[in-house]
Amino acid sequence: MASQAGPAGASKATTLTDVARLAGVSIATASKALNGRAQVKAETRARVIDAAERLQFSPNALARGLLAGRSGTVGLITSDLEGRFSIPVLMGAEDAFGSGQTSVFLCDARGDAIREQHHVRALLSRRVDGLIVVGARPDPRPPLAAEVPIPVVYAYAPSEDPGDVSIVSDNVGGGRMAVEHLVACGRQRIAHISGDPTYGAAHDRERGALEALGEAGLALAGGRAYYGSWSEAWGRGATRMLLERDPDVDAIFAGSDQIARGVLDALHEAGRDVPGDVAVIGFDNWEVLATNARPPLTSVDINLEHLGRVAAQRLFAAIDGSTRSGTESLPCRVVARGSTTPLD
Repeated sequence: MASQAGPAGASKATTLTDVARLAGVSIATASKALNGRAQVKAETRARVIDAAERLQFSPNALARGLLAGRSGTVGLITSDLEGRFSIPVLMGAEDAFGSGQTSVFLCDARGDAIREQHHVRALLSRRVDGLIVVGARPDPRPPLAAEVPIPVVYAYAPSEDPGDVSIVSDNVGGGRMAVEHLVACGRQRIAHISGDPTYGAAHDRERGALEALGEAGLALAGGRAYYGSWSEAWGRGATRMLLERDPDVDAIFAGSDQIARGVLDALHEAGRDVPGDVAVIGFDNWEVLATNARPPLTSVDINLEHLGRVAAQRLFAAIDGSTRSGTESLPCRVVARGSTTPLD
């Protein structure tokens, strides 16, 4: 707080009364102006904020925010607060928000459209400056049902509306990277075991893998991609089927790290050395699974925290008036560990 000298040389903290007197308004009006209440005229609000700045009654950044009609808060709505994928996105977004002195309201819609609408209304009533919506799975989702008068960015799961701003991982590129890594390790009989076939992202990863195989002049081992569920049990079962059909396979690209853990189990049971006989690469780079696998699992990292940070940056830009639309795909990277090594 600033201080003012009294008649006897003493000092006292600047008060709201001082601000109101300097601005020529009542104490009630000064309070409403500094708290962003809608009942105050724009010119009156500007006069009060100017007086507060001159007296150093409030931080200049806050004063500028109030003058611009900003609350310094944003909403984060997720459909899967306990999810493996939504949490890293939220962490990255909150990192970016924190560096910008922005407070975050976090809401879990639990995949329920009605609950989501409720959260949107609640956040709007708190005058948040913008929203980030994080999906539970990486496939397109309907845009927010309610008409939202503030910027919205969709993260991980893109909006079905091409006019919205969406930030996603490049699943096609990730699938390509996985196979390119295996080919670089000298593998030629490469199979692909993936998860739920209703996931568009799973087919995107397969498409990238097939493109890389084609460019290397190779065919998919096993004759087809194996689809089932995102589980270790499916990884074990699919690997057994694969080995029966194509016992000469020398590499397996698993559509998730959970599947890859099952692949490793089945290969060990079959007496196949990893990576000597068969190299294995997963997807997602779920570190608790990848680093504790035996051997440690090479995996495609979809950089979810970075995705969250970029989503926050795009929201900041939209709040500042920068207009853009469409889906932005961020690149993946391969994190090499012991389950893939070059052949001698």
